[in-house]
Amino acid sequence: MADHAREVARLAAENADAFGMAKAGMLLGLAHDLGKYDPRFPPRLEGANIRVDHSTAGAKIVLDLARQALAQTRATPADGLAAELAAYVILGHHAGLPDKHSAEANCFERRIDGYAGSLDEVWRSEIDLDLSGLMPEAMMKTIAQSNHKAFDLSVLTRFLFSALVDADFKDTEAHYSRLKLHTPDRAWSSLQSLLQEFIARFDAHMAGKRTDSAVNQLRGEVLAHVRGKATLSPGLFTLTVPTGGGKTLASLGFALDHARTHGLRRIIYSIPFTSVIDQTADIFRNVLGRENVLEHHSAIDDDDEEQRPRKDSRAATSRDRLRLAMEDWAAPVIVTTNVQFFESLFAARTSRARKLHNIAGSIIILDEAQTLPRQLLKPCVRMIDALARLFGCTIVLCTATQPALGRERADGKNGFPDGLDLKGRELAPDPPHLFQVLKRTSIRRAGPMDNAALVEALRPEPQALVIVNSRRHALELYRHAQQEGLDGLVHLTTRQCAAHRRTILADIRARLALNNPRACRVIATSLVEAGVDLDFPKVWRAETGLDSIIQAAGRCNREGRRRVEDSVVTVFSAPDYKPPSEIAGLVGDMTRMARNHGDLQSLAAIEDYFGEVYWRTGDGLDGKEIYPSFKVISRQQTTDFAFRKVASAFRMIESKMEPVIIPFDDVAKKAVDELSVAQIPSGALARKLQTYVVQVPRVACAMLIKKGFVRVQDVILRGDQFAVLETSAIGRGNDAVYNAERGLLWETPEYLAQENSII
Repeated sequence: MADHAREVARLAAENADAFGMAKAGMLLGLAHDLGKYDPRFPPRLEGANIRVDHSTAGAKIVLDLARQALAQTRATPADGLAAELAAYVILGHHAGLPDKHSAEANCFERRIDGYAGSLDEVWRSEIDLDLSGLMPEAMMKTIAQSNHKAFDLSVLTRFLFSALVDADFKDTEAHYSRLKLHTPDRAWSSLQSLLQEFIARFDAHMAGKRTDSAVNQLRGEVLAHVRGKATLSPGLFTLTVPTGGGKTLASLGFALDHARTHGLRRIIYSIPFTSVIDQTADIFRNVLGRENVLEHHSAIDDDDEEQRPRKDSRAATSRDRLRLAMEDWAAPVIVTTNVQFFESLFAARTSRARKLHNIAGSIIILDEAQTLPRQLLKPCVRMIDALARLFGCTIVLCTATQPALGRERADGKNGFPDGLDLKGRELAPDPPHLFQVLKRTSIRRAGPMDNAALVEALRPEPQALVIVNSRRHALELYRHAQQEGLDGLVHLTTRQCAAHRRTILADIRARLALNNPRACRVIATSLVEAGVDLDFPKVWRAETGLDSIIQAAGRCNREGRRRVEDSVVTVFSAPDYKPPSEIAGLVGDMTRMARNHGDLQSLAAIEDYFGEVYWRTGDGLDGKEIYPSFKVISRQQTTDFAFRKVASAFRMIESKMEPVIIPFDDVAKKAVDELSVAQIPSGALARKLQTYVVQVPRVACAMLIKKGFVRVQDVILRGDQFAVLETSAIGRGNDAVYNAERGLLWETPEYLAQENSII
């Protein structure tokens, strides 16, 4: 026990030292398992059917010692507050961070008040708990200067939780590895040790870029200017560059130079959509080396998987290094999604929160920052601010449509409510000028256009892109165009799994190639808007918010080879497809901008648009009431944090959808077969299958299962986590449930069942 406590304390202190809380990390490691000194615990280890709550004891002892130290002035009120944060962490180091008060028996208050265990006093001679100096003066001063003390302390608690959980896991893993005479491969080179190589590779990559067009020359100028800002102090930045202006590579160049200047620990690139993460990850791998980049997102939720090593668990091999890195984000460069990033930061479970301590001291690039969901925007803004102020992070808000999150607007007006301090932190050279010289399209409003009108508009255009607001509209428009005999039709939608969409996008790029152009009429949902590098002569976009329209325009004349007046983005209303209420509100905001601004693609129009959206949203910017769920009662210097309530409420994507796995190729088929192998963890298989998932409505998933098209694989071993489409349901014919052209069709399983029964 003492050996384990001291080793976990060492590792936790090392983890927490990244954000200045090494002493608190040490205390957590020493105290977390004090409950195992209960005399009933050894019989439990020997197989006795005895339940021992070993987490509550350490929390209770830390709180009691803190009260004694405060009474004897051996600790400061800040140390007492830190001890309470430590109690949350110790209570939650197995089951997850608790709420302070709730109706549940496992809440903080009930567990502490109801603790009735007794420990062997030998613990006092083996474990020395020192509660003085738990809260460094610099950390407390930073928190005290903020208007968000309670929120800041809640984030600090999660980072301490991460430091302990990761340390506890790794020491337990090391124990079982010694028994098996096998050490898991968790070795990653540090970012600092790789930076010289990374920068050399980046420079070589950029030297190979073409400079034969005005757009490419301007991209080079943007890159040089952005890299020139790398010496600025760490903190918050914006990078506002029009679509096609080279934001991705410019932000990477800045991150590499900034990390070298300031000794930062890793680069995290967060992307809004799983549909484009592969493209960005491939760019980073090509530039920095495949072995140095971790791509982490999961369409299948494996949070419930038991993460701790067991005696019967499979020994990890070097092939598991990427899988292991997904648990703790130890890689030097990470490409992830906003869902994975922000939901981890607001998580209460051990598996999701374990990586947080490795975010400290990182450069975080938030790509397409305008896509952060409005109902969670206030807590996201507060989290971004806390990462910069408390944990030494640099955060770059990177987009063509900057979401106006600064507390002050360029024109001096009030900005986002309680917003970020972004004044003077723009990385791009003269964004208004950039938007003027990089304007490559004309936006026109066409009024109502039904499917027949859209097909007629497409008929004379051999290469064109139509973007609509729903999968149903995309499918029905595609079918209508097929019936009308249009050639070169491509259907691009989240009905197709990501692995399938990769092949479709490769085909589209081949059709658009200048040296061998072919008919290419693409009908897509909005997934094509953010980060997908396509260049069409003309684009049609169903009415939506101004930010989405400008993103759609980024797929038109992207390389600036055509005249602006010929590169038309036509905005239309779809009379037969009523937009959801949220989009309808954005359409109204966009319409008002059209009346007030002659150029909808100007920075002034974009800033006014977001101001209008945020004013209209009002209290809905924290629609889940995340921020009020963290309180500090100043008089008693105590907290009231609702970690579990918040973790349950904080969902970046509100959806009653279920993942269906599509065994689209041999890689997916092999992973599906491995679901029956007990020795392979569910989390590892979930990550293998994450690009083979289509999200469908729950009722549709149930119907597909009932009709025999989908089966839940290996229920006894895996639970109900893996719903797999039968390979017999995949094909090219119209009777296939998953068709190579249209993707997964779930609306008519009864009809398909009848068709398949006919011989």
